[in-house]
Amino acid sequence: MRKGQLLKTRRRAAVKPPGPPHAQDDPLAHKLLLRYMEEHFEWMAVSGYSGDTVRARRQHIRKFISWIDERGIDEPRQITRPMIERYQRHLFYYRKANGQPLSVGMQLQYLAAIKLWFKWLTRAHHILANPAADLDLPRQPKRLPGRILNPAEVEAVLAEAEPSSAQGLRDRALLELLYATGLRRSEAASLGVYDPDLLRGVLWVRHGKGGKQRVVPLGTRATAWLEKYLTEARGELLAADSQALFISDYGQPMRADQIADKVRRYMQFAGIHKGGATHLLRHACATHMLEGGADIRFIQAMLGHTSLETTEIYTHVSIDKLIEVHRATHPSRLERKGHDQAASPQAVAGDAATALLEALAGEEDDEAEQ
Repeated sequence: MRKGQLLKTRRRAAVKPPGPPHAQDDPLAHKLLLRYMEEHFEWMAVSGYSGDTVRARRQHIRKFISWIDERGIDEPRQITRPMIERYQRHLFYYRKANGQPLSVGMQLQYLAAIKLWFKWLTRAHHILANPAADLDLPRQPKRLPGRILNPAEVEAVLAEAEPSSAQGLRDRALLELLYATGLRRSEAASLGVYDPDLLRGVLWVRHGKGGKQRVVPLGTRATAWLEKYLTEARGELLAADSQALFISDYGQPMRADQIADKVRRYMQFAGIHKGGATHLLRHACATHMLEGGADIRFIQAMLGHTSLETTEIYTHVSIDKLIEVHRATHPSRLERKGHDQAASPQAVAGDAATALLEALAGEEDDEAEQ
């Protein structure tokens, strides 16, 4: 009897509990192209691409492999330029479950992943020529969010986080940090507990977009809220040993999507119903600082832009105050009447805000649609 029970126990132990899908559950597991894809991702990791970038590219390239598999192709040398152009048209006409097309930004993300993959395939001598080398990519249209939050609206959002509890204190510190620094949500999620230098009032962003690091000022108010959170709330929230700066309600490091959900909820509490919640604070940070006279190169460094071209349009905003002062003080204003009168400060400010929004909205932020 005992021997039979022992055999049953061994049989049960031999049966593995259900886990994540294995290769045999993957409909593309047998494809040769998938092996090339995995080698490509290994090269990306070795070359310093972030884990988030690799995960996003996996989705993008698998979509292409699935499409090319339906056409009986399983060898990179069989893929031609016309095939990739047909796939580009497929992305243009593709409709999501809600019936909406892919945005131009999303189409560019899919095509950029493919272009880099084929560039690697060529350099690794898996193919003789790169069929995606001269692919004409769609032009990104200038797009604007509905509006930029004014300082009073931002203050209303910040005030919604009641610091009477550990969770509320954490949320207030998070909101203050996002508004003070203009961080992306992924950058905020990657912060460590030692990244804020509270004595100097600066923040080390060690995992910026593209793996780049930078140092940004916190400001006195965000510094004070962070210090209060670290001394009074973080230890109460922490469930296990972690170096993450922001801890979730469950005691674990906060993810980027959790940060976005938090910010979105507080904006809704404040009566602001708009997508891209964390990016709205990034918009507000840049706009309000420029209106206060911040230098263009300072904004470039603070936002983590790699090129001044991304930020140079902001100069149209920083000149607003000069225009208003000139109109209020220069004697020539007294001579401008009727049709010769210059445009109103409100009209100029509107044009400047449009230019600024186009620059920020054109960013490839980590809040792009999936």
